[in-house]
Amino acid sequence: MRLDRFLSSQIADVSRKDVKKLCLKGRVTVNGTAAKRSDMHIDENKDVVLLDGKKIEYKEHIYIMLNKPRGVVCATRDGLSKTVLELIPEELRRKGLFPAGRLDKDTEGFVLITDDGELAHRMLSPAHHVPKTYFVRLEKPWEESYKETFGQGFEDDEGGRWLPAEFEPSQENDRECLLTITEGRYHQVKRMFIQLGNRVEFLKRIRIGKMELDANLPAGGCLEILHKDVDKLLTKKSG
Repeated sequence: MRLDRFLSSQIADVSRKDVKKLCLKGRVTVNGTAAKRSDMHIDENKDVVLLDGKKIEYKEHIYIMLNKPRGVVCATRDGLSKTVLELIPEELRRKGLFPAGRLDKDTEGFVLITDDGELAHRMLSPAHHVPKTYFVRLEKPWEESYKETFGQGFEDDEGGRWLPAEFEPSQENDRECLLTITEGRYHQVKRMFIQLGNRVEFLKRIRIGKMELDANLPAGGCLEILHKDVDKLLTKKSG
């Protein structure tokens, strides 16, 4: 891979032209030697590349767990509200990042930020039925019948049907529950409970596939997902 392509793909806001200037200033080294040409070829998996003395690790893609707070929109840009990309710390930023799926502006919880379009497509495709689990606080107490109703699927508000979902009532609070769905339709969880004569007061996504939102991650916080764990995003939870 060319050095300028390598660096521009791994560092946000650095173009290939910028890499040429950095090399001319002696700020880039390859295996301990100053890089004089930005178009030199390197082995991105073996050669040691430093920018201002900091090692630049090559990653084909990056996967970031974000605990989205209320008031932030799942978009790459928005003229009115803060976006999820604005919450990504500098050390995790790179070109091509986007939110893989959306949460409503007033919904909190797990959003995957990545530059891997193929994985995002697999995760969001209706054909794969990747489960997403939400913590829900309701306006009125849940009813015992909800578990069977959700489990069978029921008529939606457009004349079609919601796919079967898993309803887990809280044993401590009769207005709280977990709901696991395999679709990703607009305002789906809120609309499903409205169909049952109830309303959602608070909603937080806590799991995608078999990957749980880190309980220690504060609202607005991010952490990088290790590549060895990425497949958990596509796996149905067991049990």
